[in-house]
Amino acid sequence: MPSIAALPEAAALSASPDTTRHAVAIEARAGLTAHPRTLSPWLFYDEAGSHLFEQITQLPEYYLTRTERGIFTAHADEILQQAANGDEDKDDKQILTLIELGAGTAAKTGVLLAAAVRRQGSVVYQPVDVSETALAVASRNIQANFPGVTVRCQVADYTREALPLDRLPGLRTLALYIGSSIGNFSPAAAKSLLSNVRGQLLPGDKLLLGTDLCPSPQKNIATLLAAYNDASGTTAAFNRNVLTRLNRDLGADFDTDAFTHKAVWNPIHSRIEMHLESTHHQRVHIPANSAGPALTLTFEPGETIHTENSYKFTPAAIEALLTPAAFATTRIWHDPQHLFAVTLATAI
Repeated sequence: MPSIAALPEAAALSASPDTTRHAVAIEARAGLTAHPRTLSPWLFYDEAGSHLFEQITQLPEYYLTRTERGIFTAHADEILQQAANGDEDKDDKQILTLIELGAGTAAKTGVLLAAAVRRQGSVVYQPVDVSETALAVASRNIQANFPGVTVRCQVADYTREALPLDRLPGLRTLALYIGSSIGNFSPAAAKSLLSNVRGQLLPGDKLLLGTDLCPSPQKNIATLLAAYNDASGTTAAFNRNVLTRLNRDLGADFDTDAFTHKAVWNPIHSRIEMHLESTHHQRVHIPANSAGPALTLTFEPGETIHTENSYKFTPAAIEALLTPAAFATTRIWHDPQHLFAVTLATAI
């Protein structure tokens, strides 16, 4: 059995400010000159956006985080045992290392890490996220609260870059993609992402996938909409913060008060959509930058910028994501109200 407790912690590696601004400039030019206008949700997660999202996860309307955490709390030991291909009644010595995509501050992950430490004494945890701020918070919290966990952070856009897997001899990988982050991608893009993940795993490695479920007799559309349009206005601030980021990073002159937050249920595509809607006729200027010449954008009243999709899933839709990516479903856990699903799948 390899020793993992003594492995050195790796510091988070981040892109340079110039590289980040260039990526923001490319995304803004492509999305804001498209029809209809769009902005990629990764732009949400600057320092302010990351803090706002953490606030969202604690709101009473945002059931997703606490529901998934409840599933982990109830079933963490069982999840880890299943991930190691073990049987609860047998002494299975297979050691796991955990890598988490889109880890954020890893608030829920601690439940799984504690179970891993209980099971095998220590664990290497590799959180990957586009937000250096979030990973710094995650690393501090985990080191302070979970002895036996070695944290190896990586600042990266896992949707565009190869996963920074640091495979250790004799260890099985459990890849975590929780929080229903897969719902931010179109079905085609989600399948492609999972295929890329599978390409960097070995047969027998596992994927733990969190998915928010479609409306049902136990879950009405009003519950969904409230999760993305809370009474406190925190989600609205989170959405508008993307314009604040463009003003800061690109020197744009968006009037953030001239755009309202809008969340709608799209039953045809089975998704919640977030938009920023222009309240009146206005012009926005973006100076020349590394992505191209200066832009002047004209917005009409009611015109929107589509900033995020959050797809909701049926059991068949979850299977339709996993099977083409060469994963086989091993086990599914739900909360009692069937609001959310956590699926363990095996790389085949």
